[in-house]
Amino acid sequence: MMQNEIDMFGRKGGGRPVDASPFAQPDRHSARPLSVFRIIAIILLPLVIFITIAESGVFRPQNEAPAQPIDFSHKIHAGTYRISCLYCHTNARRSPVAGVPSVQRCMGCHKITAADRPEVRKLKGYWDRKEPIPWIKIFGQPDFVAFSHVAHVRAHVACEDCHGPVQKMDRVHRAVDLTMDRCLSCHRDRQASIDCVTCHR
Repeated sequence: MMQNEIDMFGRKGGGRPVDASPFAQPDRHSARPLSVFRIIAIILLPLVIFITIAESGVFRPQNEAPAQPIDFSHKIHAGTYRISCLYCHTNARRSPVAGVPSVQRCMGCHKITAADRPEVRKLKGYWDRKEPIPWIKIFGQPDFVAFSHVAHVRAHVACEDCHGPVQKMDRVHRAVDLTMDRCLSCHRDRQASIDCVTCHR
């Protein structure tokens, strides 16, 4: 074979393959931006996931009772005055999420009741500004858990079974650790479904 001839493997004169071969090594510099992107994704993705879950209240320590924008007392409302949980958390009767009462719901009573108290004045401030109260979330489940309040209300599960004795709390905290084991035990006791798809969809 002549020195300048190319054989069937793309080699000149029996030498090593020329750069035009499909088996040639990629240029290291062209792969660098992809590597940098991967490193950024590897660092940012877990951080975003952690922040999202942390904001839901899932990782909040069990007895931590954070200060709220209004010093609302469940002990007074649900304990002393025995106001039903479902009067304020009306969505629990018809929705997976119980939600928090609107400012309008609170002002329904407090236009007159205890209107001169400092915390009620704060409430009225939100009402006058037409702003929602930025409550700090205490209870939450990860996104892979499909918990439904309405299903539990219809099954006559008492609110305190999952939320603890909030009627005795001035400042609400997570008194009950809602683990999968606890939920499964309750479902077994009530002869409710323990199929995976019941809670994980």
